Amino acid sequence: MTASLIIITDLDGTLLHPKTYSFAEAQPALHLVQERGIPLILCSSKTRAELEVCRDRLGNQHPFISENGGGIFIPEGYFPFPVEGEKCNGYRVITLGLPYADIRAHFARIRNELGINATGFGDMTPDEVAALTGLTRDEAVLAQRREFDEPFIFNGGYDERLLQAIEAAGLRWTQGRFFHIMGKHHKGAAAHILRSLFERSLGSVSMIGLGDSLNDLPFLLEVDTPVLIRREDGSHDPRINIPGLYRTNKAGPAGWNEAVLKLLGTDT
Repeated sequence: MTASLIIITDLDGTLLHPKTYSFAEAQPALHLVQERGIPLILCSSKTRAELEVCRDRLGNQHPFISENGGGIFIPEGYFPFPVEGEKCNGYRVITLGLPYADIRAHFARIRNELGINATGFGDMTPDEVAALTGLTRDEAVLAQRREFDEPFIFNGGYDERLLQAIEAAGLRWTQGRFFHIMGKHHKGAAAHILRSLFERSLGSVSMIGLGDSLNDLPFLLEVDTPVLIRREDGSHDPRINIPGLYRTNKAGPAGWNEAVLKLLGTDT
């Protein structure tokens, strides 16, 4: 029996351009994925609100994973069996993360105790988030609707003590474009749960995973075919080096397009 193919992808710097947030260069591969009916799972540090906008732009109706694995959102009726989880706005929600208020409290306590100059999204105005990220103000508002993790930056220079204290508190940190503090969840655990649901629905499953940063490593370890997208500066994240890893020649969505067309057997 041929395994059913599933694609799980990071967004910023992977399917989306890191500055313009465009996926135009990935359109040929996206059309092919849609044409073949391959489920495309968005797995991002973005919030649910941001991901809903992105799904609308992509015409995507599949489950998605928010805030580095903090929440799995499955459209009601997507699978041919009941899915355990909270009913919320047309989804079944599987929550893996701690509440955002708890994460914010931990972050404030740790940085204040250590006297480290670090700023989270929750400390910023929408205009400040927009200036930092390149998002519009309206998009920045959506980026601040956090449920499970807190992106943050070091203002006075990188200080490893903060990351060590996060771990000592029984929490996790990771890094994409920004550092993030969160509970014990990660993208890999969420991908594993979704894989199990797809296997229950479809039988044997083969997963392609595409990412560009350290926060993608957990789900790249979970998939059958991991893909590391080249960065705009021409490098690949050196912290990601796993068996069977395909490194793209092109960056961002152009690299996404390259990898997906190649793996689906249609590259030219």
